[in-house]
Amino acid sequence: RCTYQDKEEVVLWMNTVGPYHNRQETYKYFSLPFCVGSKKSISHYHETLGEALQGVELEFSGLDIKFKEDVMQTTYCEIDLDKGRRDAFVYAIKNHYWYQMYIDDLPIWGIVGEADENGEDYYLWTYKKLEIGYNGNRIVDVNLTSEGKVKLVPNTKIQMSYSVKWKKSDVKFEDRFDKYLDPSFFQHRIHWFSIFNSFMMVIFLVGLVSMILMRTLRKDYARYSKEEEMDDMDRDLGDEYGWKQVHGDVFRPSSHPLIFSSLIGSGCQIFAVSLIVIVVAMIEDLYTERGSMLSTAIFVYAATSPVNGYFGGSLYARQGGRRWIKQMFIGAFLIPAMVCGTAFFINFIAIYYHASRAIPFGTMVAVCCICFFVILPLNLVGTILGRNLSGQPNFPCRVNAVPRPIPEKKWFMEPAVIVCLGGILPFGSIFIEMYFIFTSFWAYKIYYVYGFMMLVLVILCIVTVCVTIVCTYFLLNAEDYRWQWTSFLSAASTAIYVYMYSFYYYFFKTKMYGLFQTSFYFGYMAVFSTALGIMCGAIGYMGTSAFVRKIYTNVKID
Repeated sequence: RCTYQDKEEVVLWMNTVGPYHNRQETYKYFSLPFCVGSKKSISHYHETLGEALQGVELEFSGLDIKFKEDVMQTTYCEIDLDKGRRDAFVYAIKNHYWYQMYIDDLPIWGIVGEADENGEDYYLWTYKKLEIGYNGNRIVDVNLTSEGKVKLVPNTKIQMSYSVKWKKSDVKFEDRFDKYLDPSFFQHRIHWFSIFNSFMMVIFLVGLVSMILMRTLRKDYARYSKEEEMDDMDRDLGDEYGWKQVHGDVFRPSSHPLIFSSLIGSGCQIFAVSLIVIVVAMIEDLYTERGSMLSTAIFVYAATSPVNGYFGGSLYARQGGRRWIKQMFIGAFLIPAMVCGTAFFINFIAIYYHASRAIPFGTMVAVCCICFFVILPLNLVGTILGRNLSGQPNFPCRVNAVPRPIPEKKWFMEPAVIVCLGGILPFGSIFIEMYFIFTSFWAYKIYYVYGFMMLVLVILCIVTVCVTIVCTYFLLNAEDYRWQWTSFLSAASTAIYVYMYSFYYYFFKTKMYGLFQTSFYFGYMAVFSTALGIMCGAIGYMGTSAFVRKIYTNVKID
């Protein structure tokens, strides 16, 4: 974060250019036939991993700008407009191309040109009027006005010019990003109302769960203790039914324990990453630095790998799994493989389009190195700890040698139906926040209300746990003991509703178009939804597991 001496050079970096409605489809600024100023070039390198992954392509503009030194309108270069160049500009203007520049890390946006009403003549803005505000020896504000409309006629020369005006400003350096934030959007009444609404839902659900537990369990316990006083004849005639019947099967290992424990481990890790990143974002204003949010998330993900190993490894050991090394590999690479696979597929399209979003080869190698040399070893440490510290099965009930048959039950008690219904309430508690998150990611509003996000994460966890506990209780009462996958999937089905909502958002809330933007949108929305689903599933399973353990500890079993 620079301080400047008087007359010291201030660099204007050109970043990217692209269609206004497709914010992710970006190209290098000089991929359009703009000309460069006369000043000798400064090479840019990707400062961070996050910048490289987000397609930040800074190139020097060649404009001579010095701190506190005004520049009158000056021509810095001219474009020789042959037919090919004119066609490139016309295409850009038709598609509403705009470009982004940076001065001292402050972003500036400008539009390439405009067409007249009947769409026959096209005009290029040729004059960049920069107004820079300074406070002491720091830059705190930048404004760009585009002027000098010139009609695009083939085989003419177009002169590009700029001017710089310096103004004293009262804006503090710490607050210089405030003008980019949109309080009227993020702190809208709707936002507060949705949080309040979700909060009421939490109170209702927690009340419902505790009522079910208190009443039903009390009644069941009373009946079970009364049974001890009956003689055998009465007991045979008695109506023993419900969840006590399956006590010998409820702690049976889940089907496909290897995949199941890997998913639970990954879900716990995603939850830890979300929590830490949101807290860091609340303390440090991450939105003021290019790519810092992504860099932080990658770093935190790598650092929290032991969490994945610990929960996945210990669960696999408790379920009697033998191939723990295979489980560790699957757990470690489940999420990275999903993200990298999607990115790799989208990268082909980005390369085909020559877009700046194409991930450089060096960056891919760096990400692979992080996976193999950081994530895997840390996962191994977590797995060994998990197996040794909490890998012993310590169930309150003995597991029967032969699984009991599952009786017929009504259609709405089937696991498939429970799974589909389980995600509706958790989705309901977050879908307004989803709108704000989508809009900030897909439409360049800077998301800065991480306090809201933290509240929503907490609400989501509570709602998910309550819903899966209720679902599991009904399932066990129907004498169906396959609760592990059901609790995981009924919470994870939130992801299906989020992905369906993303379709609605794409078609009704945005004006995106084209193969590149569509594949980018639906590819990364699928990754986001899947990660959210795995996280919710793990939270739901952990909560339900504690609940199941609790109810079977208190039952006296002959």
